[in-house]
Parts: sequence; C-alpha cells; structure tokens
Amino acid sequence: MTSPSHTPNRGGESVETQSPELRKDPVTNRWVIFSPARAKRPTDFKSKSPNNPNPKPSSCPFCIGREQECAPEIFRVPDHDPNWKLRVIENLYPALSRNLETQSTQNETTRTATVRTIPGFGFHDVVIESPVHSIELSDLDPVCIGEVLISYKKRIQQITQHDSINYIQVFKNHGASAGASMSHSHSQIMALPVVPPTVSSRLDGTKEYFNETGKCCLCEAKARHFVIDESSHFVSVAPFAATYPFEVWIVPKDHFSHFHYLDDVKAVDLGGLLKLMLQKIAKQLNDPPYNYMIHTSPIKVTESQLRYTHWFLQIVPQLSGVGGFEIGTGCYINPVFPEDVAKVLREVTLT
Repeated sequence: MTSPSHTPNRGGESVETQSPELRKDPVTNRWVIFSPARAKRPTDFKSKSPNNPNPKPSSCPFCIGREQECAPEIFRVPDHDPNWKLRVIENLYPALSRNLETQSTQNETTRTATVRTIPGFGFHDVVIESPVHSIELSDLDPVCIGEVLISYKKRIQQITQHDSINYIQVFKNHGASAGASMSHSHSQIMALPVVPPTVSSRLDGTKEYFNETGKCCLCEAKARHFVIDESSHFVSVAPFAATYPFEVWIVPKDHFSHFHYLDDVKAVDLGGLLKLMLQKIAKQLNDPPYNYMIHTSPIKVTESQLRYTHWFLQIVPQLSGVGGFEIGTGCYINPVFPEDVAKVLREVTLT
C-alpha cells in the first residue's frame, strides 16, 4: 500500500491519510480508484437511509394464507405443506417470458453474428424466504437460511434442463433503495438465454490471472489481512479491489465453478456465515439496504474454463450512489480500503 500523508481536518489538526491508489480486480476485470481522503474514517461509515422497519401491509401476497394472490407456485418447502417454510413462485411481472422457448429455439438455428435481437425467452422467479412478514433473512437460523440456498440450487437444476438458457443469476434486493418492491423478505432468480457482458468479463479476468500464475484468483483471494471471518467450508473477505464501500465476498474454500453443486451440509455452513455477515453489516453500518448476488459460472463452460472459474456470493451495502464518472468509465471510486473494511468487520461483536 502507498505511504500515508498528513492533511488538516476541519479543526485544523493534522490527521494521517492514505494516498489514492488504483487496483485492478482480476475477478471483475475492473479498475477501482481507492480515494480514502474523500471519506471519513472507516468506522464512521453509516447508512444515511437505514432500511425501514418491516410493517405488515394490509394485504401482502407473500404472507402465509394469501397464496392464491400470487403468481403460480413452482414448489414449496416442505412439499404440499400448508404450513410452508418457503415458496418458489413465478414473478408476477417477469422481465423475460418462459413461453417463448419454442420460438427462441427455432431462431437459434438461423442466428448469425450480425443479429442484434433474439426472443426474450427466460425465467424470472421469486423465492419467498419466510411465511412471516416481519422476519428478515438474517433473523433465520443457519439451517433455515441453508434451506433458502438449497431452494436456489433446486430451481437452478430445474432450469438447466432448458437448452436455451446460458446463465442464471440469483440475487436479493433488501430495502426500497436497493430495488426491493416488496417489503416481505424475498430473493429472485433470473435465467437468461445469453451470457451477460459482466460475466464474460469475469471469465476473461480469471483466465488472464490463471494464465499468468497457474492459479485460480478466487482460491488466492483469502489473504490474511482481507479475511473477515470463516467457517468450515467458506471464508468471508473484503475483496482486494472492492468496487463498493464495505463490499463483502463469501468464497468457497474448495474450488467449485457452479453454485448449484452445493450440498446440504455446505448450505447450512454457508447459511451461518451469511447470517453473520448480514448481522455485522447491519450493526456496523446502521442497518443499510443491501443487495447480494451469487456469481456462478455460465452453464455451458468448457472443461478448460472450470480450472479458473470459482463461484462466490457478493454482498453490497447501499451506502453511496453511482455518479457520472462511474457511468461514463465503468471505473469506480471507493473511499475506503478493503484492508480497513476487513479490520472493522472483524472487530464487530454481536450480542
């Protein structure tokens, strides 16, 4: 890291600051500018708009007893039980249509490199994580969070039977400013007929690192000063070139390319570490809205690509907006070094 310098604070006193630094993340293949002089101390970061309490509206279709008000159900846990723990349903307002597969498959045979449009075939599902409106994901115990993760796995395995699907994204928006349109705790699964450019860029970055070092960069991401916590099978880290303030990754210790090979034991283990990270973020940052995304490999990766593709779960607290520089360049400015984030979150104690 660059050497510290001294600048006066508002009271005229000299305070130690770190010099700006640019880092390139081999996983996202993106440059990030770290400019800590633009911000307060890492321990002073707080959400300006903490996630609102979760009052039950007069009619929430995700609550138990209102199942008929939802889009069609795909499955529930336990199966056919009116006292369900979680449900996977179709999205009432899907971004893609699951009814276009025949047309999409027909067009596949005539598609050329110059084609710029394809039918909007895909899947857009919702995972209702609890029957009770006031319960957040982080309120659940590790076994129940593990069941949510296994429901992702089960649905992904179902969707992969469709040859037209090339990438599946699991994500959670928590809080209105993080994109959640329903306050009842839920997450989403979108299956696409294309591999998104960010995923392709991730493949390029990890391949470049592997070609240079002979190692998977995510297997190497567990340097001691970036580690926050770990469980038997997973480690949570502040990534070396974090795009966002207080961004956290949870990475499998063993090399796995696809999330949907997660087994039940590791799902519970991951559930415990995910719960811990969400609780620490909530306590340290004043319960901010957040997003999490599961970054897995494309369905149809080659055997050689499996050597350098490694799935992980990314948590992004919503602490700052995106400005014109970021939109214009794709290069982000982060006001806090990940080493400092790791230290702060390691020291958070939960009562």
